[in-house]
Amino acid sequence: MDLPASRPAISSFYMKAYNASQQKRYANGYGAGPQSPGQVGPQPGQPEDSAVDATDKKSTQTTDWGPMLVKMFESAATTVVSLFVLGLAGYGYHRYYKYLVLQKMENAFKPGDPALELAALGGEAPKTVVDNDDEHWIRLKEQQKIDAIVDGSDRGHYHLLIGEKGTGKSSMLLDAMQKVGGEGVSMFEAHADPEIFRIRLGKALDYEFHEDYIGSLFSIRGPRDTTALLDIERAFNKLEKIALRRRKEVGKPLVLIVNSTHLLRDDEDGRDLIELIQQRAEQWAASNLVTVVLNSDDYWVYERLKQYATRMEVLPVLDLPRNQAISALIKYRAKYHKEEPTLEILEHVYEKIGGRLSFLNQVARSRDMLRTCDKICQAEKTWFLNNCWILGEEMDDDVMDQQKYASAAMVLAKALVDQEKEQGSMYNPETGRVLPQVPLHKAREIMTRADFIKDYDHINIFTIDAQAMVRADSVPMLNAFREICSEEGFQEHLQATLDRISAIESLGRTREIVAKDLIENIYQIQGRSDRGEGLRISIKTKADNEKDKD
Repeated sequence: MDLPASRPAISSFYMKAYNASQQKRYANGYGAGPQSPGQVGPQPGQPEDSAVDATDKKSTQTTDWGPMLVKMFESAATTVVSLFVLGLAGYGYHRYYKYLVLQKMENAFKPGDPALELAALGGEAPKTVVDNDDEHWIRLKEQQKIDAIVDGSDRGHYHLLIGEKGTGKSSMLLDAMQKVGGEGVSMFEAHADPEIFRIRLGKALDYEFHEDYIGSLFSIRGPRDTTALLDIERAFNKLEKIALRRRKEVGKPLVLIVNSTHLLRDDEDGRDLIELIQQRAEQWAASNLVTVVLNSDDYWVYERLKQYATRMEVLPVLDLPRNQAISALIKYRAKYHKEEPTLEILEHVYEKIGGRLSFLNQVARSRDMLRTCDKICQAEKTWFLNNCWILGEEMDDDVMDQQKYASAAMVLAKALVDQEKEQGSMYNPETGRVLPQVPLHKAREIMTRADFIKDYDHINIFTIDAQAMVRADSVPMLNAFREICSEEGFQEHLQATLDRISAIESLGRTREIVAKDLIENIYQIQGRSDRGEGLRISIKTKADNEKDKD
């Protein structure tokens, strides 16, 4: 083999491979080797056009921001659109929820009411009516006034129904609601707890107090975290909007009935709640938007409302007069028991239970009316004795506070019985028996206490009417007073209890002085502490004492 002859062929082969690798390198955007600063032309062994392409690609790589900016714009646009859609959905839900709240509250005043449905399910049909209707058996003159209030014809005032338990106040309201089918009327029961009051108001108005609000999903905080009074204020704001809309469409005010208002506590929370209701009632009565009706058994509600009342009307609901009570008993016994009791028996029934509607209802449904009357009288007497019986002179000092409460009631009961004896039995052939009564300030003077009378009214022993007159809560309760005060030894027992209370109070005001280790001298204490003289103690010996005697 001729080696020297093959060297040019080998060199040519390697040169071709080198040039091919350099072209491939420049095609991928890399230089063939180190290049001096500022050099733009091709390097040794590199084609001129390849160098130009590599330079263009390098400049393009360092200055082309277009794709990155496009991606940034797309991301920003997506975020903005997402936030806009989310905000639009939240705002739309918020507007829809407010519309739905008003629509639900408006439906709450459409015909039909939960109070009427519950009364129908429980068989509690109204017992009071004005028209001659065979389905009802009691007539009350106050029914016409209540009918005018409920149907919206009596406007410009808010009303307080006040009367003893069982006189038919709630029955008259239900009867008036039944006549209008519950249209434009809402009724609910009050409660001592403001939170429960809030829930019952919301149920009557079909208002959830934002408890079903899901705006938190859209980062919208609901207004539920608050107190019961603020929730009730918000409910009244919504009710005012509905009343404005209804006045334009119908021309009559809405009617909101708060039953059993006396169940509210006579404390700061209860007084604030009554003040809130009264402020709204005054405002709505002036604008003929809503007629508020408050139903109460106790006098303290009237006493509280009277301070700021300008448009309030008081409607006392009393016992039935004699003629109406006897006529109702005759009709009921003839219809359901197929009997016609004698007038003597009916008079005897009226003497025992009077014209209280709840008592008449019990007696009229029973087989033996006189026996039922005796049971009612005995129940009232037992209630009075369980709450207010006195213990006499042997009572322990630990029960002095309770005995003050009981003895004050006994003193007032005895005063009413004595007044009846002095004035004689006041009996009107048409209206019936007139119970003895005294003014409220006189009753407090008789008891020598001003704070007990409201408690007696609350537990239905005594009652205070709208004219601030105090009397027995019912005819059976007055009969119980007579029986107790006529018992042998009652006067002495009451006086012994009062003396014992005075003695215990005197002991509480007495300070005892104990002298120890006395010598055989004579000690004399002078002065009166109640006159500011102080006490002076003088000591005398036996010899001095004998000289004074001489």
